[in-house]
Amino acid sequence: MKQRDLSQRGHQNGFTLIELMVVIVILGILAGLVVPKLMDEPDRARAVKARLQIESLGTALQRYCLDNGQFPSTEQGLEALVECPVTGRIPQQYPRTGYMDRIPQDPWGNRYVYVSPGQYGDYDLACYGADGMPGGDGRDADIASWQES
Repeated sequence: MKQRDLSQRGHQNGFTLIELMVVIVILGILAGLVVPKLMDEPDRARAVKARLQIESLGTALQRYCLDNGQFPSTEQGLEALVECPVTGRIPQQYPRTGYMDRIPQDPWGNRYVYVSPGQYGDYDLACYGADGMPGGDGRDADIASWQES
């Protein structure tokens, strides 16, 4: 009787090759469905960060305009938000601490593109996505102040 119990117990302890194959196939299917969705998340997060930075820069530009009657020129650039410009029309109401501590780079490590007066408004502010070039789709798509969220 003890031998019979041991043989039944030994037979029930492991997995068959077919059971292991089924589990591996199921895990492969799940990975095929989930991994591509997770791979897009960092790019989406960068796009959201770029949009938030553009809004923050836009707020600082609006404050600059309210104080000085116009936006910084293209030549003065976004740096006019950190230090008082010394070229072009010099602002008369520039705060001692500036409008921002520093100008951030876009989430892909590139500079934001600023043009004033802009084609789409008083100023155009954009980043060119992962490739750093105008145009593109997906992760290379432009994110701009004149686009809707």
